[in-house]
Amino acid sequence: MKLPSDDTSALRVGIQGVPGCYHDAAAHLYFADRDITPIAFDTFDAEFDHLSNDASMVGAVAIENTIAGALLQNHELLRKSNLVIVGEHKMRISHTLCALPGQTIEQLTEVNSHPMALMQCANYLNMHPNLRKVEKFDTAGSAKEIAENGLTGHAAVCGEYAAQLYGLEILDRGIETNKRNFTRFLFVCDPLMAHELAPRPEDTDKASIVFTIPHAKGSLCHILTILSFYDINMSKIQSMPIIGREWEYRFYVDVTYDSYVRYRQSIEAVRPLLNDLRILGEYKECKNEI
Repeated sequence: MKLPSDDTSALRVGIQGVPGCYHDAAAHLYFADRDITPIAFDTFDAEFDHLSNDASMVGAVAIENTIAGALLQNHELLRKSNLVIVGEHKMRISHTLCALPGQTIEQLTEVNSHPMALMQCANYLNMHPNLRKVEKFDTAGSAKEIAENGLTGHAAVCGEYAAQLYGLEILDRGIETNKRNFTRFLFVCDPLMAHELAPRPEDTDKASIVFTIPHAKGSLCHILTILSFYDINMSKIQSMPIIGREWEYRFYVDVTYDSYVRYRQSIEAVRPLLNDLRILGEYKECKNEI
């Protein structure tokens, strides 16, 4: 249940990166109907540590990208925590080139950003050989550094939200090479907070689960056959080796469904065939990629 947007009910949302980063932008889009206060963390480990000890806070966590693939570290951090997934948001990652107001691209000598963002904009940046590429810790952090230190001659590659937040002038938009770059963000919290933020079970249509299976022929095939019988669609499967148990794997699976009852029946049907089954969250699928 969403609470009214006012100063006293601002929801604290953990983000990895500085204010203005893509996690921050995704959180504002997901919680568009209420006030939020972003709480910045340098690493996902620090964010998860804090979330595990603060039941009043929600975390925004990138889980996969259409170009870079799955963020395996975050799969494991989620599994090892007590946190529950209450929702997801799929966001197009579109980069801008921005600088202090009044400058032109021809006046710039250096471009700062996260190495992944610089790589994603390589074709555009190669058309501007006057811009020396300098890797930084964060996209939004690059914009913040330029704004706070008045760095003339420097440009940042970052999201439009970060450029606006730090008062930089956008010189060009959509400079990424691949226009189909999307990141899927999960919103996670303590089970106590989940009662407020998660949809009612009958309103859900997606779930994330994790399990191991016996090291026997056909084990995974049997699971898939049962899920198919109950009309459950497996939208994602990610395997990870289990350290210390050679050639055995842990599976992270996303499923979508039209009937919550049929989904729960499928879980009970496969449960005897699985080891260490855990439902990480049941929530609404984000069908609109913004």
